[in-house]
Amino acid sequence: MHNICRPYTQEEVFYLDTNSENNLDTRGVPIMGLTSEEVRERIDNGLTNHTDISTQKTVGQIVKSNLLTYFNLIFLILTVLLCIVGSFRNLTFLPVIIGNTVIGIFQELRAKKTLDKMSMLNAPHSIVVRDGEQQQIQSEELVKDDIIILSAGNQICADATVLSGSISVNEALLTGESDEIKKKSGDRLMSGSFVVSGQCYAKLDKVGNESYISQLTAQAKAMGDGEQSEMIRYINKLVKWVGIIIIPVGIILFCQAYIMNGETFKKSVVSMVAAVLGMIPEGLYLLTTVALALSTIRLAKKQVLLHDMKSIETLARVDVLCVDKTGTITEPGMQVTELVISGRCGDAEMDKRAFAHLLADYSAVIEDNNATMEAIRAYVAKNEIEKGSRTLLKTQPFTSANKYSKVSFVEGDYMLGAPEFIMKDRYGDISEEIEEYQSKGYRVLLMAESGEDSIGSVRPLGGISPIGYIVLSNPIRENAESTFTYFKEQGVAIKVISGDNPATVSEVAKRAGIDGAENYVDASTLASEKDITEAVDKYTVFGRVTPKQKQLIVRALQKQKHTVAMTGDGVNDILAMKDADCSIAMASGSEAAAQAAQTVLLDSDFGRMPYVVFEGRQVVNNIQRSASLFLVKNIFSLLMAIFSAIFAITYPLEPSQISLISMFTIGLPGFLLALEPNRDRIEGNFMVNVMLKALPAGLTDVLSVGALVICGQVFNLPSEDIATAGTMLLAVVGFMIIIKISHPFNKMKYGVLLINIIGLLFCGLFLGRLFAIESISNICFLLMVVFAFAAESMFRYLTLFVEKLSSFFGDEKNRRKIRRKIRKYNIFK
Repeated sequence: MHNICRPYTQEEVFYLDTNSENNLDTRGVPIMGLTSEEVRERIDNGLTNHTDISTQKTVGQIVKSNLLTYFNLIFLILTVLLCIVGSFRNLTFLPVIIGNTVIGIFQELRAKKTLDKMSMLNAPHSIVVRDGEQQQIQSEELVKDDIIILSAGNQICADATVLSGSISVNEALLTGESDEIKKKSGDRLMSGSFVVSGQCYAKLDKVGNESYISQLTAQAKAMGDGEQSEMIRYINKLVKWVGIIIIPVGIILFCQAYIMNGETFKKSVVSMVAAVLGMIPEGLYLLTTVALALSTIRLAKKQVLLHDMKSIETLARVDVLCVDKTGTITEPGMQVTELVISGRCGDAEMDKRAFAHLLADYSAVIEDNNATMEAIRAYVAKNEIEKGSRTLLKTQPFTSANKYSKVSFVEGDYMLGAPEFIMKDRYGDISEEIEEYQSKGYRVLLMAESGEDSIGSVRPLGGISPIGYIVLSNPIRENAESTFTYFKEQGVAIKVISGDNPATVSEVAKRAGIDGAENYVDASTLASEKDITEAVDKYTVFGRVTPKQKQLIVRALQKQKHTVAMTGDGVNDILAMKDADCSIAMASGSEAAAQAAQTVLLDSDFGRMPYVVFEGRQVVNNIQRSASLFLVKNIFSLLMAIFSAIFAITYPLEPSQISLISMFTIGLPGFLLALEPNRDRIEGNFMVNVMLKALPAGLTDVLSVGALVICGQVFNLPSEDIATAGTMLLAVVGFMIIIKISHPFNKMKYGVLLINIIGLLFCGLFLGRLFAIESISNICFLLMVVFAFAAESMFRYLTLFVEKLSSFFGDEKNRRKIRRKIRKYNIFK
């Protein structure tokens, strides 16, 4: 028995072959691999390819991250203080906090359950030899010493050693180097790299947490959670700074009320808790978490899997979308339309029949399993073309860099691939013969005979004799035109980047309705990064692009401040996808591309893209809008605390009153408005956009309530009256900003406004004692009405002032003027 669980002898390695159809070595001896008993033994010993390292949270981590937070600790301390002083009425914030925590846990667990199901469908698989038979299993079910078959498009799932055959691998995702590395018998394979061409048997040496990619991932995880989206980054910064500020502010307000103003211990604690409670954005983080979780679930229902949550926001900001032709604009499958004998063919006996037999011989021995070769093999099988009697010497698989493959028979050396790359300087000799097909959008491959053996060289050496052409067609996706029309309407530029002939790609792009598709360039003429940078401004279609050039095109667009999304389905797209702001893969493409992408279209339907972009815009726009509501309370509470400290007054409101205002002017409307459809493109800085909406209302709150407190002291009004009147003023300004951010109004927004007004009135009239809403004197009521009218004008003019200020500083010319003045007068020296 030829058992491969033990080390190979040199003789056995020599006899191993990559004939994966029957698992036989060159002597006809079966390749057995591990037995079922040996597999079970390794599973019992924990030698599986399962890794404990995951980018997704576990159930325990989700519960912990929502429960054991810094602000929940602050809320616990505030609760204990209020219980100590017996102010149980002011614990009205507790149900909201508990509800926030429970909802956050529930939604994250729901999203995790959905993503786990989707990830199982898209989990990487491997072909393994066990008990002498090929099996396709999930890569994490592999065990140490398993024998796997690797071919083009596979991602190497564990550290391994090549036993037989040869492959070219790309280790760019691990090392950053994009060169293709030839691996032959005895060479090491690193997990995380991917196979570009060829086929081999490999034995797994290090699996699971011991593999190279797992160790890299563990190091990355130890350094932090990685890059965050702009929105999450700013929200985290806001939470961090608020967390730092509230402690000293709370201590100052308590000391001032208790020591300087002579308030009772209970009153001092209650006023301090009210100020701290107002400064905590308790619902903002929940809103973001729930919105992203719900968006993930909605996308999953549309067969869209997110590997990275930040891609939701990035997609919303995309203004350039780079697409490949095959599998994106066109259907993933190809078909041979016609075989054509070249007019330059020097073989008088070569006709279509002989050409077809040559193609059958070629496709039978070449290791390539890409879409092109699959189409050729399907054509051979469909037409029942028999193989000839040619004797194989060696092969050179297709690579994206060379754009051709080569087979050496005893009878001659033959090449198949891109006509320009095979003919090089002599391409003009045959260009007229293939232009007719390229102008109709067909893909044309050249079969040529090489006069000299160029196996292993980067380029053919010369003596090339054209034989004939394989004409292939890719049907354009039915929804391609409507999809690209949508992106044009949304201001998203399209760049088509393909390895095919630029004229062919241009014609396909025109038929798909891509704007500017007539502007194309042959990327083989772009010799430097400078050429590429200039070309991205001039051209829409890029043909004959190498994988490295795809990456450089993405980088050039990013240097011009574009947010770039890259779609692809093959290993030649991975480098560009890795550098793009957001990467989208088709599940029908290579496994390596699907695992490297942030977003995977599981049904490989590019027509999903408008919905994905729409979903991202809805989430970010609505969080941005709702965040301004939460920030109003934080701005007011912070500035009111400073106002109280400066003027030596006790903070005028109670925690229950802050809870009432938060519920009906911030929390509930914020969550309801976050559900509204929103297709607007995201522009500008997240925090700047939020602050511009929140600042006028926050300042209006402080000025109106501060003026009311001062007047109340002048007229010797009771503190309870001032607190109630101040609460009503905050409610008025709160509804002002809801109206402001809700424009233009629709039925849903009218409903949100009405529900919250009714809710506030109901609590004020029937639950007044619970929320410390007292009946007030006539003079206090009159002051409240006067300041409410004043607040409307104040809010309107502050909004206009902030908008004009924003417009002034947002203008690039004005910013340049300001920078020149700063340099001229050395303002900061």
